Amino acid sequence: MAMNKSAVKTCKVLLQEYQNRKSNVQNPVKLHFTGVGDKDVYNITAPFRIDGVTVIAGRVESRDSEHSEIHFFMEKDGAWMPLGGAPVLTLQDPFFTFIQGELVLGGVEIFPHPAMENALMWRTVFRKGKTLNELSPFFTGPDAMKDLRLAELVSGEIGVFTRPQGEKGGRGKIGFTKVKSLDDVTVELVNDAPLLPDQFIDSEWGGANELHILRNGLVGVLGHVASFDEAGDRHYYPMVFALDPQTGEFSDMELIAVRAEFLSGETKRPDLADVVFSGGLVRHSNGTADLYAGISDAEAHRITIQDPFLKFEQ
Repeated sequence: MAMNKSAVKTCKVLLQEYQNRKSNVQNPVKLHFTGVGDKDVYNITAPFRIDGVTVIAGRVESRDSEHSEIHFFMEKDGAWMPLGGAPVLTLQDPFFTFIQGELVLGGVEIFPHPAMENALMWRTVFRKGKTLNELSPFFTGPDAMKDLRLAELVSGEIGVFTRPQGEKGGRGKIGFTKVKSLDDVTVELVNDAPLLPDQFIDSEWGGANELHILRNGLVGVLGHVASFDEAGDRHYYPMVFALDPQTGEFSDMELIAVRAEFLSGETKRPDLADVVFSGGLVRHSNGTADLYAGISDAEAHRITIQDPFLKFEQ
């Protein structure tokens, strides 16, 4: 399929385009988690199968803290409860993929800022293994980079989506490169990955959250695009685009939902009320898809939408 990429689109333009389309959001649900006391569970993954059970990985933390853990939950009687015997990882914002038959699970590690007192720095770390209890670290990304994602391409190569901030990426822009194998993924490679041109204006930012290999070999990217308003409040929108890993061509981003289409709920802070953090997408054979998302840095929700990747497979 030909990739239609126009000039850079701002959050305002993307939002206007989305509101001009008829909403197809159905069945909004708030996920209920037990076994974590009064802590919040948010920025979840989509459900996936491992060790013979279906689990969700979620970020678990106190409302007044950024120090979080990743727990694995299984569903029982309409609620998600911690999976007995599963590891607990001292990380934020879990994500997963499968590469060469192994689970690759990642998250964001925070640590004291090397130069600024009482400040934190972050990096993305990856583990892999055949089972949850065999997950062992195999790659640590560059300091100050979140939203680093890997996927096994149809060619057998590994697609690498990056998100530098600072001198190269401003508030955060998406880069892409590919390598022959997981062994070739290095900090230098990640730092050198070229940015996708004309995707974000400098005052806005975004990142890839989950990668889907489409039937024709394209990569369907589920991500987020975000901005500040005049009051300093954050606005995060779930978005998708497709990328051809052979040519590097990619399509325009488009929004797939907005906060108001989910159920109402709690927020970690007032400036985070309009935050939808794409967790994962489960595609169904009937042309719909379930979007799992973190809401307002405090809750985990799900909605059903029309599968946003189908048109890229035509």
